[in-house]
Amino acid sequence: MTGSYRWVIVFAGALMGCVAVGMMFSLAIFLEPVAKATGWSHAGISSAMAVNFIVMGLGGFMWGAASDRYGARVVVLLGSVLLGLALVLASQVESLLAFQLVYGCLVGLSASAFFAPMIAVTMGWFDTHRSLAVSLVSAGMGMAPMTISPFARWLITAYDDWRMAMFVIGVGAWILLLPTALLVRRPPAAPANAPVGAATASRLKETTPLGKVLRSPQFLVLAFTFFACCAAHSGPIFHMVSYAMFCGIAPMSAVTIYSVEGAAGLGGRILYGVLADRLGVKPVLIGGLLIQAAVISAYTMAGSLTEFYMLAIIFGGTYGGVMPLYAVLAGEYFAPRMLGTVLGAASMLSSIGMAFGPLAGGWAFDQFNNYNWLFIGSALVGLGAVLIALAFPPIPQQRRGELQPA
Repeated sequence: MTGSYRWVIVFAGALMGCVAVGMMFSLAIFLEPVAKATGWSHAGISSAMAVNFIVMGLGGFMWGAASDRYGARVVVLLGSVLLGLALVLASQVESLLAFQLVYGCLVGLSASAFFAPMIAVTMGWFDTHRSLAVSLVSAGMGMAPMTISPFARWLITAYDDWRMAMFVIGVGAWILLLPTALLVRRPPAAPANAPVGAATASRLKETTPLGKVLRSPQFLVLAFTFFACCAAHSGPIFHMVSYAMFCGIAPMSAVTIYSVEGAAGLGGRILYGVLADRLGVKPVLIGGLLIQAAVISAYTMAGSLTEFYMLAIIFGGTYGGVMPLYAVLAGEYFAPRMLGTVLGAASMLSSIGMAFGPLAGGWAFDQFNNYNWLFIGSALVGLGAVLIALAFPPIPQQRRGELQPA
């Protein structure tokens, strides 16, 4: 598949991922303004993010299965409509419970409509440069801290009203996402003269029942490594701005730390993708998980803006770099027909892991008036991810597109 339109698919996936992830994580920017304006607790507001991740996980499995059956365009169109609606409604609620339900459930459900469908359809468009394509789509998600987050902070400052800022962001989601979703197309069918060996290898994997696939060692190790990885970095990511402000960093400067993480994540995605092509996906993933655990623990010693920037470069580059590798591994282990469902199921567990960090961080701050225990606990969970990843089964030696004709 060599058509130039496949790069349009990459662009669409990157843009939609950027907007969806940026809108979802903008709650980290709204946390302090919402708490001051409403009197709601940090833990209460953070729990909306926890609900968000849980619903996102369930929605990811549902949307992934739907994209396998109906195509990615229908799924991302529905997700685009729901995401803008969720933010507009969340900006108008008056109670904490209503905010938790609207932001948690609707934003989580809509944001989950983009990752698995767009990664799966992108991999379907590429026989060569697949790791690069997946990394670029994932890099779009990494753009969120450099784009949506500063824009949210600017809106809050400009309007001096978190409600109006969130309303504007919701309308912006419709403006950006709906036209982009129309660019998404199904990948072209495999040519009639495809190598017999490739067809046979694909058919053997296609005939495996889905229930057996989801119980296989390949899926279980993939999913639980993904879970522990996300559980480790979600709390530090979500509470980074608040933690920096707690350490005496000015609010706008604290947001720039978040942006530096995102910028580093862009480079990390490309770097780790290139290293994975040369050294193998598994060793690069394990090495990245080790670095992630170490740098999370180092945040307990950060105090100045320079120190935060240095750690943000390593942290952002690492967690950003390892994230696309899970999709690459899934593409190696499982057939294209079920890839959306497999990625959705793995994302479901990863989202549950993501739910723990924001809630734990909010609870830790409310209980101890500091974030040290959040970073210590997250580092230990990160080491657990390394141990799980060591159990990955061998990757099949023959990859789709590399098989020779029989």
